[in-house]
Amino acid sequence: MAKTLKKWQGWLLFGGSMVVVFVLGLLVSSLMERRAEVASVFNNKRTQFTDSIVAQNEKFKADYPREYETWAMTEDTSFESKYNGSEEVDVLEQRPEMVVLWAGYAFSRHYNTPRGHKHALEDMRKILRTGNPGIDGDGDMQPATCWTCKGPDVPRMMRELSGSKSVMDPANFYAKKWSELGTEEMNTIGCSDCHDARTMDLRPARPALYEAWARVGKDVRKATHQEMRSLVCAQCHTEYYFIKPDDPNNPGKSNYLMFPQDKGMTCEAAEEYYDSIGFYDYIHPLSKTPILKAQHPGYEIALQGIHGQRGVSCADCHMPYKQEGGVKFSDHQIMSPLAKIDRTCQTCHRQDAEVLRLNVYERQEKCNEVRNRAEQELARAHFEAKYIIDKGATEADLKPIQALLRKSQWRWDYAIASHGATFHAPQEVTRLLSHSVDYAQQARLLIARIAAKQGLVGDIPVPDYSTKAKAQQAIGLDMQKLNDKKQRFLDQIVPKWIEEAKKNGKLIEI
Repeated sequence: MAKTLKKWQGWLLFGGSMVVVFVLGLLVSSLMERRAEVASVFNNKRTQFTDSIVAQNEKFKADYPREYETWAMTEDTSFESKYNGSEEVDVLEQRPEMVVLWAGYAFSRHYNTPRGHKHALEDMRKILRTGNPGIDGDGDMQPATCWTCKGPDVPRMMRELSGSKSVMDPANFYAKKWSELGTEEMNTIGCSDCHDARTMDLRPARPALYEAWARVGKDVRKATHQEMRSLVCAQCHTEYYFIKPDDPNNPGKSNYLMFPQDKGMTCEAAEEYYDSIGFYDYIHPLSKTPILKAQHPGYEIALQGIHGQRGVSCADCHMPYKQEGGVKFSDHQIMSPLAKIDRTCQTCHRQDAEVLRLNVYERQEKCNEVRNRAEQELARAHFEAKYIIDKGATEADLKPIQALLRKSQWRWDYAIASHGATFHAPQEVTRLLSHSVDYAQQARLLIARIAAKQGLVGDIPVPDYSTKAKAQQAIGLDMQKLNDKKQRFLDQIVPKWIEEAKKNGKLIEI
């Protein structure tokens, strides 16, 4: 026979039930309130856009104040970590070997660590890798293709130049000179680069991504929302090249932007693709090697790491969620996850923040040890190759050496050009850099044998390239002239571009 509950036990059970019901009521009320607040954001927008691309980021501020406020914070350059940060740092000053490795290419003139998206256009204009049109009779060094990832004016202009409001044919955009669009490219990386302005759905705005996926039978439009949280980044943070103006296999596609993903998403797959079409970015003036220049393959490298393999998106770590009242939104101050460990790493990892930070630093230190060796071996190899060339080395002598140098430099560049690579995939980066060292040493051994046949006794002499200035002098750069021209361009031409854009409403000041 069941025992009868004592009177006080009944009241305790009743009271407990009331507390549970009350708490559940509060939760439901809170949930309904939050849903209402979220709904009000979308149902009471001040501006209803009819175009998918709205270049002026300021037009989104009233309806998306939280996102806009955090996006504007990408102007902040105060964050520092052990190996990088938000502040602009002269990498060539830190690593003069890179001047030698990029001899014959504009990167040997100027290469800084990246700053936040708010600085993209400013940094693009002032870098010594872009031309100085209108100064001392100079023309452009670069095509308009170089603007491609610098802001939402790019997809806008791609449509306007194609003569369509809905179809984006970028060929006419790519074919222009960089300076021809100087008065048009005014709004830095922002809302319409990643979102359809009408619905705010995630939508990459660069045709090259869609074209690359289509060539291997995939459709970007069918990607999941989680995949899109990486693809809006992948449209720019990826390896690419320009079709050369004189390419007979691609008439009418001068400087057309391409992603070399047809054979896969690894360093070796891209190399295989480039080899199959006989592509090179430049001929190294010292070793005469046809060099491949990597262009920040961040997406590809991330896919090789444990986070990418587990389906973690770029936004999960670089745009962590924030909560304000009933609204949960992505923090648009895109930056290193180490700046906000409590909202990035610790959403999955339960270790102390400092432990997690030191874990990252340890991996970066190990990658950098191998990187340092690769740069030392490669820089010396290029100078040593020049020595035997000057002494009469034949084409047959040089061919295997140049093949090894091309392989070595490609792996080094692919590993270091991807910002955050030692965080994204430290094992893959170490593998690539180790192979780079191996290929460079093989090349130096071949060079030493040829030098010995030429009568050299002892080490091959090389010039002093121990500082940025000495390295640039060693490869024949007149930096005073280059800097003077750039400064006159910034003082005389850029202000005119900005003033014209303001008059035409292309640029909004707030």
